[in-house]
Amino acid sequence: MLRKFAAIALAVSFLAMATSGLLMFFIERPSFTIQMHPVHKLFGLVMVVAAAIHIWFNFRGLKAHLQNHQAAIFGGVLVVALVLLYAVAINNKLPDDLAQQMDSAAAAAEQKK
Repeated sequence: MLRKFAAIALAVSFLAMATSGLLMFFIERPSFTIQMHPVHKLFGLVMVVAAAIHIWFNFRGLKAHLQNHQAAIFGGVLVVALVLLYAVAINNKLPDDLAQQMDSAAAAAEQKK
C-alpha cells in the first residue's frame, strides 16, 4: 500500500512542482514567485518524501540502469551540472538590504494563507 501511495504522491507532487515552477519561470515577477512559494515549497517536501520511498522500492532497478555506461555518464553529467549551478547560485549573493526586503515580503505573503 505504501508503494501505491508513494506513486500517487510522486505523480501529484511532480505535477504541482512542474506547473508552479513553469509558471514562475515564465512569469518572471518576484511578486508572483512569492505568491507561488508556499505551493512550491509544500509540494517540494511531498515530492522529496515520495521520491525517497520510490527510490527505496526501486533501488535494484536504478542500479541496473546505472550499469549502462551511457546512462551512468548522463547521470554524472547531470550531477556535475547540479553542483555547478548550486555553486553559482550560492556565490551570487544579493545585497543584504534587498535580501531582507525579499525575505520580509515572502514571510508576509506566507502568513496570509
